[in-house]
Amino acid sequence: MSIQILNRALKIVGFLALSVAFAAPAANAAAAKRAIVKKPHTGKVVVVKVTAGKKVVSARKSARFAASVKRHPILYSIVPAKPSFGQIAGLHGAQDSLDLKSSVALVIDQDTREVLFSKNDHAVLPIASLTKLMTGVIVSGAKLPLDEMITVTQDDVDTEKHSSSRLGVGTTLTRGELLHLALMSSENRAAHALGRTYPGGLATFVSLMNAKAKMLGMHDTSYAEPTGLSSRNQSSAQDLATLVNAAHGDPMLRELTTSPGYQVAVGNRTLQYNNTNRLVKNPDWDIGLQKTGYISEAGQCLVMQTKIAGRKLIMVFLDSAGKLSRLGDAERVRRWVESNPVTDQKVRISASAKEISG
Repeated sequence: MSIQILNRALKIVGFLALSVAFAAPAANAAAAKRAIVKKPHTGKVVVVKVTAGKKVVSARKSARFAASVKRHPILYSIVPAKPSFGQIAGLHGAQDSLDLKSSVALVIDQDTREVLFSKNDHAVLPIASLTKLMTGVIVSGAKLPLDEMITVTQDDVDTEKHSSSRLGVGTTLTRGELLHLALMSSENRAAHALGRTYPGGLATFVSLMNAKAKMLGMHDTSYAEPTGLSSRNQSSAQDLATLVNAAHGDPMLRELTTSPGYQVAVGNRTLQYNNTNRLVKNPDWDIGLQKTGYISEAGQCLVMQTKIAGRKLIMVFLDSAGKLSRLGDAERVRRWVESNPVTDQKVRISASAKEISG
């Protein structure tokens, strides 16, 4: 099979995935956010993400790729992403006064613990890379030397979701650098390496994550690994608000999660990493701590500590339909808080679907 055909396929497979999404039923359309292409001979799997913001699909390119697949069907294996747990449970059917795109949301006053807004806040769902916030809590709390050098190994490579990383096997960075990348840029290999090299190993690290959750009163929370790539990492909005409050008490976690960008030297190269949450660069926002997350089972997720209209707030958004939707939900809540008197800022939206747990 020609390399030209494969390269062309890799470039436009995203367009085909979008075409499939628009042609499929609504549930499948929401789920089709990536495609998996298997290379010939090597059998290597390449995951191609589809940009959520691309609404226009080139029929000509899609048709050309479809014809190529028809001619060489053994070359390609295209698989849409799974629907989220929230979609399966019907949580997106819950309506709310702010028309949020997240199926789960919680906004509380950090000082008084007053609930300002709630939607399916007890539903237990996969939390994706929000997991890394607990990873940071454990690493920071252990007071391990941040200048200790840690090498990324094959054990840190994601074999579950096949996520990419710019930290190749053999890359050596300090514990502090890995923690910075894990919290700011959601670097999966960095997070896994932090857990793997913890005294006692990965199993000890995960047990400490779960023990810390119990100590904080996060009774709906369970962790299986330190990255969030596993859908077995699950929690509720209520528990995550508790975690955000605890993590916000750590100055290092506040600094690293809100860092807009960071550079690391890898061999002869300098790699530029940016924050996965564009709101940290927005002058309209005063964010004290944040973390984003995404796997198909969890949808798009976001937690933040922020100050709005003189109030310290904790926001949790889970299972949002799109990468930008979670930010849009945060903006909708901010405008609502700013435009309403404090005494009127109480809304309770009960879950209209069965809550699910691990």
